[in-house]
Amino acid sequence: MTAINEVTDLSHDGDIAVITLDSPPVNALSANVRDGLYDAFEAAIASDAKSIVLICAGRTFIAGADISEFGGKRAGKELPEVQRMIEGSPKPVVAAIHGTALGGGLEVALCAHYRIAVPSAKCGLPEVNLGLLPGAGGTQRLPRIVGAQKALEFMTQGTHVPAAACLEMGLVDELAAEGQLLEDAKAYAARIVAEGRPLARVRDLSDKIDADRANPGLFDDFRKANAKKFRGYMAPENIIQCVEAAVNLPFDEGLKKERSLFTELVEGEQSAAMRYVFFAERQVWKIPDLPKDTPVLPVDKVGIIGAGTMGGGIAMNFL
Repeated sequence: MTAINEVTDLSHDGDIAVITLDSPPVNALSANVRDGLYDAFEAAIASDAKSIVLICAGRTFIAGADISEFGGKRAGKELPEVQRMIEGSPKPVVAAIHGTALGGGLEVALCAHYRIAVPSAKCGLPEVNLGLLPGAGGTQRLPRIVGAQKALEFMTQGTHVPAAACLEMGLVDELAAEGQLLEDAKAYAARIVAEGRPLARVRDLSDKIDADRANPGLFDDFRKANAKKFRGYMAPENIIQCVEAAVNLPFDEGLKKERSLFTELVEGEQSAAMRYVFFAERQVWKIPDLPKDTPVLPVDKVGIIGAGTMGGGIAMNFL
């Protein structure tokens, strides 16, 4: 095994290169992770390997971008550079998913030529919950796999979709057995090579968007059906415009549209406020200067004085 950097390793098992990302707690796409992935894929492509497996250590696949970088100056490789390296690989790339593949993590997986997941895994593009849209090609690649209608629902709802449903819609190509993801991913990669399967680049898929192009009214229908839910929020409308671009524009032009609409949101006040709330809610659960290894005392009995709104709310927290 070769250490590419502090969070990325490259190993070989026969003809299969295995890239392992290990950046606790959730393998977020920090600058260090992006640099490691880029260099690891560059090395794997230059090696004698015939296929490449991308897998993550710990409890999850890449669970999103490092949102602390949003709106600030970014170091290291940009995510699109990493994605182009993966998608442009002349050797088949299999993304092996466990835990969650969220946001930028799923957008990285969509650049792999094939995806395999354990049944307990979940995928999602939840950026809408932060007043944003998927800004690394998600709005352009997802419709090419699942079609515009499902892509719109997937991105504007921002929910986590179980692996079985992802398999059904084509987002995942195969399910692995729980506890043996790496073994099954390597076997799948070997089978792809043995069968001479083509490099399934999502950017080149056209059947779904060709069919959607024949139904231009679907976007206004979606707007009308969700008008009450989306009222006052900018991100859903920008997502709709991005998916329209995916259907009607060449892939690279659609990416430019996505980048423009993402920038509009990330620099706007609405998303800034929603991200502030996100970080604030995480912060209130932390007690300053309290060591992580502080033992927790068991609570067996609670007494609450008052049965009004406040008292009832406190009581509910103990149910």
